[in-house]
Amino acid sequence: MPFDPNLDEKLFNKTIEFEGSNISVAIHSYDGGTQKIQISRERVNADGKTSFAKLGRMMKDEVKKVIPVLQEALAEME
Repeated sequence: MPFDPNLDEKLFNKTIEFEGSNISVAIHSYDGGTQKIQISRERVNADGKTSFAKLGRMMKDEVKKVIPVLQEALAEME
């Protein structure tokens, strides 16, 4: 069965803004299935437009700001 974006439900989403990029923490459930957390990064160019980027390594200040959002998302899943 191919992936159907209409069945992918976003239950939670918070974006943390940093200089030059944003990190989003989201909870998704596909077709009513198991809830899963997704962490993604967007690069922000000089015009303010965003584009997807691999999350890759995180700096200490990024981790410090993402952990509370992850804990909030985890509480939403329980």
